[in-house]
Amino acid sequence: MKEVFNGSAADVHVYDKAFPQPKQKGQPSPEGHVPKHIDHFSKFSPSPLSMKQFIDFGSINACEKTSFVFLRQELPVRLSNIMKEINLLPDRLLTTPSVQMVQSWYIQSLMEILEFLDKNPDDHKVLTEFVDALVTIRNRHNDVVPTMAQGIIEYKEAFPHDPVTNQNIQYFLDRFYMSRISIRMLINHSHSALCCIVNLIFFFYLCFASDAFHSAKMLCDQYYLCSPDLILQEMNTEKNNHPISIVYVPSHLYHMMFELLKNAMRATIETHESSNNLPPIKVMVSLGGEDMSIKVSDKGGGVPFRRTDKLFSYMYSTAPAPQIGEDTRPPLAGFGYGLPISRLYAKYFQGDLQLYSMEGYGTDAVIYLKALSTDSVERLPVYNKTALKNYKVSQEADDWCVPSKEPLDVSNFKVAK
Repeated sequence: MKEVFNGSAADVHVYDKAFPQPKQKGQPSPEGHVPKHIDHFSKFSPSPLSMKQFIDFGSINACEKTSFVFLRQELPVRLSNIMKEINLLPDRLLTTPSVQMVQSWYIQSLMEILEFLDKNPDDHKVLTEFVDALVTIRNRHNDVVPTMAQGIIEYKEAFPHDPVTNQNIQYFLDRFYMSRISIRMLINHSHSALCCIVNLIFFFYLCFASDAFHSAKMLCDQYYLCSPDLILQEMNTEKNNHPISIVYVPSHLYHMMFELLKNAMRATIETHESSNNLPPIKVMVSLGGEDMSIKVSDKGGGVPFRRTDKLFSYMYSTAPAPQIGEDTRPPLAGFGYGLPISRLYAKYFQGDLQLYSMEGYGTDAVIYLKALSTDSVERLPVYNKTALKNYKVSQEADDWCVPSKEPLDVSNFKVAK
């Protein structure tokens, strides 16, 4: 049974004492001891925070000392849990240069945080150094997503298609990227020195949908020299005629909306390229007692039902794979990660993103978010026996008939005389 901390920010000193330190006081953590630290901290479960707790951390009355004590223990736990799973990847993938680079970033970041385990939280200089370390770690991990994606490309180009391995990689990447989202959320918003404007950036209004639309429209105009219009509607069942607002992370919401609107625009233009009038994209925002739902509807021809699941696969992309240069920042376009990552952003606070497509007509994409900040609690991966089993999946015979790709030639069956 893994240990879990479910206390409030005010009780974080109890959480700090729950961890016996694996190193001697005042001694740095050499790289050779990193596996010992990973084994130690991975025995604990991450402590999910609610949106309300994030706001409390970022409020004017938040205690920087309390935040420091929480982060110096929670970050190693989250890093170690996912680092244990990195080691479970197939050797062929784990040994690619890109994945090894990502792994080295995680090891280095863990080592830097461990240096603060024994430092005095009452020392203002320590708190300042900790903030500097968090900024360094955040910047180091900026390109984790495209670098890991490049590792997948390196693996796919070198080795044949393997359904079982692909399934394991899909399972891992969902958890790995979700863990990354949570770590960046902690770094960006839990420490008061980094989030002095947290109360200003957490509130969502319909203008975010409009901002995402204009960004997607600008990109669409560059490629196609035209773009469909937007019809934006809202329904507030809780407060009639009041603008909708919930507590949410603007960057997450913007990422999801931009991806869905960009896809809708491309599908609309390519489906109606011979038409003078493009059908508009409709966005409906509805707020209820438990959920806020955002539906993006287009008439872009839809996709076949069998392809719907592939749209959320990291191993599947219709776009040509970009190459990462030594002197350029790795691009995200072309990796096919837009929808999978968007769904993780929705799931991160217990929501979801689903597609409903009608081939020949269009697609509805629906984002589900929690309406209440107390219900918006982090969804975090935990390394345990259940997770371990998912990496040991083997190929078994299907218990349903698999249809033949070729039509059945009934003339081969002769009637006995």
